[in-house]
This record gives sequence, structure tokens and C-alpha cells, in this order.
Amino acid sequence: MWTFMLLGLLCASASASAIQARSSSYNGEYGSGGGERFSHSGLQLEGPITAIRVRVNSLYIVGLQVRYGKVWSDYVGGKLGDLEEIFLHPGESVIQVSGKYKYYLRKLVFVTDKGRYLSFGKDTGTSFNAVPLHPNTVLRFISGRAGLFVNAIGLHWDNYPSNYPSY
Repeated sequence: MWTFMLLGLLCASASASAIQARSSSYNGEYGSGGGERFSHSGLQLEGPITAIRVRVNSLYIVGLQVRYGKVWSDYVGGKLGDLEEIFLHPGESVIQVSGKYKYYLRKLVFVTDKGRYLSFGKDTGTSFNAVPLHPNTVLRFISGRAGLFVNAIGLHWDNYPSNYPSY
């Protein structure tokens, strides 16, 4: 009888761990295969996404930079175009990303849990819409490809980091 109880506890513990591990998901890669790969995977340890910089020209998303907690990622992409910068409110998170691409990214729209739509770029190309697979998860970091422009983007979702203050 003790064996069955112990086995039951082990199975319940393993099930709880498996459920908890299923909070992360990925969407992408949206765009083309050119450019150099980049990933902000390690920067998510600095905290939640707190700001986004996007450089745009008349046709494309030229460059991209994201702030995690108080630390800015390396800038990826080209240098020509207008730089736009948006700061998230304390405790605000990105819960959806949509956009358009054709060869390069042309448009990005970040939707927050506070109902804000942060839109960059031009409304032409093939559409995509990315949301997390699991409820109550947020955009934690991005990856993709960039050269003279941002060629492609990947979106990585997980729980809001509970061990960080609301920036």
C-alpha cells in the first residue's frame, strides 16, 4: 500500500512539474532567411521588457532594440531611418505582436495588457499575428535575423518574472 501511495505522490509531483514547464511558447520566425541571427535570450534575466526602439524608413523596419529591466539589448539592423522609442508603463507587458513582411519586416504592432497598440512601420506585405500559446504569459524576449534591415523576428513567451519589481 505504501508503494502505491509513494508512486502516486511521485506521479502527482511529476505532473505538476510538467504543467509548470509548459508556460513557454514560441511564434515565428516571420520574414526572410537573410541577415545575421540574433537572440535576446540571456537578457530576459535582466527583467521584463520595459521599452522598445524601432528604426523605420519609408518601406521597412530598419533596426530594433529592446530594453529588459534597465538594460538595453544590442541594436540590430541598419542605421538609416527614423528612430522611434516607446516605454512600457510599470507592470505593463506585451501580450500580442502582429505585423507584415515581404523580404524584410515592414510593420510591427505590439499590443499590451493595458490595451495599448504600439505600431511601427508601413501596412504592406504578408500579415502575421502572434500570441502566446498559454494563458497569462507575456513576451519575454525576441530573436531573429538582421542586416541592413530586420529580416525576420521570432517571439518568445513565458510567465512575467515574479522576482522583479514593476519597472
